[in-house]
Amino acid sequence: MTVPSFGRILLKLSGEILAGQKGFGIDPARAKYLATEVKTVYEMGVSIGIVIGGGNILRGNMAEKKGMDRVSADYLGMLATIINAITLQDALENEGCTTRTLTAITISQLAEPYIRRRAIRHLEKGRVIIIAGGTGNPYFSTDTAAALRATELEADILLKGTKVNGVYDKDPVQYPDAKMFHNLTFRQVIEDELKVMDLTAVTLCRENHIPIVVFNVSKSRNLNKILDGEKIGTFIQE
Repeated sequence: MTVPSFGRILLKLSGEILAGQKGFGIDPARAKYLATEVKTVYEMGVSIGIVIGGGNILRGNMAEKKGMDRVSADYLGMLATIINAITLQDALENEGCTTRTLTAITISQLAEPYIRRRAIRHLEKGRVIIIAGGTGNPYFSTDTAAALRATELEADILLKGTKVNGVYDKDPVQYPDAKMFHNLTFRQVIEDELKVMDLTAVTLCRENHIPIVVFNVSKSRNLNKILDGEKIGTFIQE
């Protein structure tokens, strides 16, 4: 059996991944697909924490542009991440993974409160933990929440699963000639203002020596390949 390259990972998934081809809401088939991808890593004995966004339901900054109060909009966005987390938890349980959902916003009927020691204990017991509710504070993105949780849980790496193959010099959807970077430093990401994660998230990872891999989670077994040591996506480190 292949020894995984990393013992503990924090997987950041965008909410849009759950929407599938519809672009909005939740596609159960996509939830099942993500669960099967995570299961392959789970069976390798890797400790897995997952932070999922809520952009398939609502984005706080977009709602603000439509006239909603930013704080209210951000809290609604946090609730959207909880909906996605419970969806993913159900799919993972159906695949035979033992899971726990923890949230920064108290919602005891559905999930446990996020407590760092409790989260680490779940990981030590071999459970996949899904962390929802962002940081529990407005004005912070789920990217920042992922970087924060990766730091708190002492993850070896932060894996950001997206719909594109990695980090590009410009939007690959709009520009077919966009160049993909295979390796970057945190300094390059910050100075060149590359659209990887927001500045707070990148800085947190840099200060705590947590490398980031940006990869296409929609390509089957990419997650597994990264843990097998293959060079998939864009690798960011100091």
